[in-house]
Amino acid sequence: MEMNIQKWLRENTSSLVGKTVAVTGTTGGLGRELCRNLAGLGASLILLDRNRERSEAFRTELMRDFPGASVRCFPVELEDIESVREVTERLRREPLDVLIHNAGAYSIPRHTCTTGLDNVFQINFVSPYYMTRELLPLLRERGGRVVAVGSIAHTYSKSDARDVDFSGRRQASKVYGNSKRYLMFALSELFREEKQAHVSIVHPGISFTNITAHYPKPIFAVIKRPMKVIFMKPKKACLSILSGVFDSCAPCEWIGPAVFNVWGFPKKKKLTTCGREERLQIAARAERIYRELSETQHK
Repeated sequence: MEMNIQKWLRENTSSLVGKTVAVTGTTGGLGRELCRNLAGLGASLILLDRNRERSEAFRTELMRDFPGASVRCFPVELEDIESVREVTERLRREPLDVLIHNAGAYSIPRHTCTTGLDNVFQINFVSPYYMTRELLPLLRERGGRVVAVGSIAHTYSKSDARDVDFSGRRQASKVYGNSKRYLMFALSELFREEKQAHVSIVHPGISFTNITAHYPKPIFAVIKRPMKVIFMKPKKACLSILSGVFDSCAPCEWIGPAVFNVWGFPKKKKLTTCGREERLQIAARAERIYRELSETQHK
């Protein structure tokens, strides 16, 4: 597999020397492998993580394995909008070329954030969307791009105007899927007429990462080994995310594993899982949430 991955990298990537790439969620399996590839291609990396110690340890590892690499850590807590605002201001002062929304929360203790929204929705959608809207002028200046990591879980349910953040739901897969549905289609619509900046909606299929370790311990102990055998390892699964750095998506397209959206190297496909009316509703709600957060910030 290693040889095939190296061949894919040679044929589908190019030097990122002189490019600044910011990535959320870099200390998990997918994030680590993604950043190792980015560092190997010469990108100047900004690691956006909530755990300072793990982020700094990973920075040290990257600089050891890639001598001369530029790696910095910007702490951020995605469920805290004030933390998100602070890191966004820091990024605004950087020569940012690529912003990768990789962090994700699945089965975690639920609570309402200071924004009044559910924390899973806040982490997976609201904060990434807010950062994108705020940094879009900078990305336009630099001809940059946003890479949003979606999920096949977005197909588990449709959005609901009466329960936008699914705070009234308890099934983790649907709560997570709804937040990814908003992330994917709100950004797709935001960039529909965009000419200067670009967006890539990507997904890694199913990979053995921290998110897949949410099952009860007795069940996880049984399925852990089969999952490692059946599903792609992060080293290969992260290639779909990396592909988004080099290849833009048109509206209602995404990049993910070629075979049943679960196995294989990245392939661009049509997204037919959300109708036009729902996409426009999602986009309108996303803008309404963003405006409310912007108004609150300037009071």
